[in-house]
Parts: sequence; structure tokens; C-alpha cells
Amino acid sequence: MSFDRRTRIEQMRKADRARDRRTRVLVISLSAVVVAGLVSFGAYTLIDRSEASADQKAADAKNAEQSEAEKKELADGPIQGEKTWDAKKLTRNHVTETVSYPMKPPVGGDHSPVWMNCDGDVYKKAIPDMNAVHALEHGSVWVTYTDKASAADVDKLADRVAKTPYSLMSPYTDQAGSIMLSAWGKQVTVDSADDRRVAQFFAKYVQGPQTPEPGAACTGGQAAP
Repeated sequence: MSFDRRTRIEQMRKADRARDRRTRVLVISLSAVVVAGLVSFGAYTLIDRSEASADQKAADAKNAEQSEAEKKELADGPIQGEKTWDAKKLTRNHVTETVSYPMKPPVGGDHSPVWMNCDGDVYKKAIPDMNAVHALEHGSVWVTYTDKASAADVDKLADRVAKTPYSLMSPYTDQAGSIMLSAWGKQVTVDSADDRRVAQFFAKYVQGPQTPEPGAACTGGQAAP
């Protein structure tokens, strides 16, 4: 092999090595740019999510304040057509013999030692008066309806009750109105589930000031008629 040929081969090898070094440098540089971009995107995403979370919390807090303000407004106003019984005259003895109540549905008086579960319980069948009265004593609202209530109203009321601890709902055949709401010593008849008095009654009497035993259990009692 001549000297010129060896020189050309060596020059080609040097050129290849130089090209390889440039390629590695380019790959490393591009990788660094990509990593930096991913890090920046990740940081931006975290910041964006953090800001969104903060905004959501602020919105939730605002909605909660509005909800509480609305509830207070509903609870403070009088309820048109509401009937009230003297709480001092509503006896509260636990008895096992059948009690004949002067109002239907009953709003107080002697009752069963076992309360009807009232943790948002919706009963498809009639429940015993004596167990329901015990639930009222614990501060629950009892929604009752006859077959004259529309299916749409029954569904709306059931949805409200299911979302409300210290409430229960059941059919009641021999009440005066198609839809009635009862609490201890309190009762109102409404025209429909959309009647404003429904929201008023719930706001005012779920664990309201009429409750003889506030905070008493609404679970662990009788679960079925």
C-alpha cells in the first residue's frame, strides 16, 4: 500500500470519528432539550392543576356559603299552612302496646322503643307509626304520600330524602293530603315536590329546634316495615 493511500484511509477514519462525535453531541443536546421541555411541561401542568384545584376549592367554599345562606333564609321564614302541636303535650314514653294517635301521620306522642331508620331511608311500603314517631323524636323529617301523588313527585321527593340524613319517606294511605311532611310537633301538606315549602320544611326541621333528642341515632333501628 502506498503512502498516499494510507494517508487517505487515515483521513477518512478521522473524518468518520469527527462525524460520530458531532452526532453524539447533537443527540445529547437534543435529549437535553427534550428533557428540559418535559420538566418545564410537568412543572407547568402541576402549577396549572394546583391553580385549578385552588379555584375549585374556592368555588366549593363559595357554593357552600351560598348554600348555607339559602338554607338559613329558608329556615328563618314562616311556612304557610303549617300545623303545630304543643311539644309539652306530646308525651314521649316508650311503650309496646298500640298507640292511637290523634293526627295522621302522627307528629309525636308515646312510641315504640325502636326507631325507624331515618338516614335518608326511602321505604316502598307503609311503616309502623310508632317506629316513625321515634324517628321524629330524633330530629328527622318524615315525608309521606298517597297514591294520588304523581310518580314524578314521588321520585323527586325520594331523591331529596335519599340525600338527606335524618329523613325518611314512606306511603301513607289514610292521610288527608296527597303529600305531607312531618316533624316532631310540626306538619304541612304540600301540592307537589316543587312546592317551596318542601325545601323550607327540610331546612327548618331536619335536626331543627323542635327536636327532643338532637343527635340521636338514625341508624341501627328498624330497617324494614
